[in-house]
Amino acid sequence: MAVIDELIREEDNGALSFGNYQLASKTKRDGFKYNGDIYKIKTFKEITKLEKNGMFVYESVPGTTVHGFLATDKEVALTIEGTTDSQVTLEFEAEKEYKIHIDNIYVGKMKTNLGGKLNLSVELDVDKAVEVRIEKI
Repeated sequence: MAVIDELIREEDNGALSFGNYQLASKTKRDGFKYNGDIYKIKTFKEITKLEKNGMFVYESVPGTTVHGFLATDKEVALTIEGTTDSQVTLEFEAEKEYKIHIDNIYVGKMKTNLGGKLNLSVELDVDKAVEVRIEKI
């Protein structure tokens, strides 16, 4: 897998890919149209942040690249790559439980906070991407 040089793009299967953890300085792209929504990406080595219609969707510290981001009302699936372990925050429904799978291994349930945020720690290596799937219970 590789970083996204254009910062955000739609893949052939309809998924989104975004982020570039190799950038030395913050770079952003606004106004990306996808499925009738407008996306904004800010990314570089220290943080990657994605917004949809001005609302929070994804954030990682340090920065990451995300491939195959697909979200439905029941599930979110994505593959994350970066240079080191990352703290990932995703937006979901407030105070709901979700099942977390990392590399096809069930790691447990998590409940979102009042704001709907779900926080995960993901172990990353330079040469290995991690698959994450989050299912609403």
